[in-house]
Amino acid sequence: MFKLSRPQRVCRIGRWNIGGQPGENPPLLISSMFHNGDRILESRKERKFDREKAKEYVKRQEELSAQTGVPALVAMVATSLDEMKTYIDFFLSISDQPFGIDMWVEKTRLEVAEYIAQLGIQDRVLYNSITPWDKDIPGQVARLKELGIKHVVVQAFNQEDQTPKGRVSGLRKMLDIIGEDTFETILVDTAVMNLPSTSFSCIAARMVKEEFGWPAGVASSNGTYMWKAAREMWGSDGFNAMNAAGQAIAALLWSDLLFTGPIVNIPKIIPAITTASLMLATLVYDETGKLPSNQEHPLYKFFADFVKQLQ
Repeated sequence: MFKLSRPQRVCRIGRWNIGGQPGENPPLLISSMFHNGDRILESRKERKFDREKAKEYVKRQEELSAQTGVPALVAMVATSLDEMKTYIDFFLSISDQPFGIDMWVEKTRLEVAEYIAQLGIQDRVLYNSITPWDKDIPGQVARLKELGIKHVVVQAFNQEDQTPKGRVSGLRKMLDIIGEDTFETILVDTAVMNLPSTSFSCIAARMVKEEFGWPAGVASSNGTYMWKAAREMWGSDGFNAMNAAGQAIAALLWSDLLFTGPIVNIPKIIPAITTASLMLATLVYDETGKLPSNQEHPLYKFFADFVKQLQ
């Protein structure tokens, strides 16, 4: 169940390994900041935000990531080049870690990629994302390659066939255009539509890994945060329990990356993903007799004595 026949790619962003066989590396968590509704965002138009609170969120995420061995980066959301410049400059002033950009419009994403290249930080940035809805995918890919962008997210979706197989066939067409060796890192996002359909996206992630070997995962927060009735029924505690459970289950089921939602909630998510990573490692051990090769894995950080017993 958790042993894939095809050799798996392991991509590296900063100090983190992403991908590989299930259980080998904890999933990369991609949180968001400056999204619509983010309370630290005071004025998108004037590019005003609570810098102290933003720094606090980033540093807390970095602290939890280092403590647990679960990789995490923040993807910053913006609608214009100038706005994203403000966020990038701010992030570079407080952190030496990788980060992501999250922009829907292809033209603006490319403008930001040019700014990233001007700064010479292509190795620190996750470009999110190349999508089936982009108007000029070949032109976008050629420009990103010219700019030296190294790490990209590719959306796997097929409007005509929204089954797991449809997602894979959609990705196949995308990769025919992008090429296998254009980028150092291709992270495949298998497009979650709602909470129960997250299981289809996880199945699609497994199928992507089996066919292409690239790291694949899901926007698990799309499923949990869109279920607005959960908060109305159960309040904040109930929502947080559902959110952590939904994302941890996705982490257990073949996901090398998870889009986890607002960074403010990352202290509730990282412990849940740590738990899933611990359990997945022992599920894999039972199936294969192998322990994770990644010495930063939560299993070694928190249960070293248990590991010695298994060895």
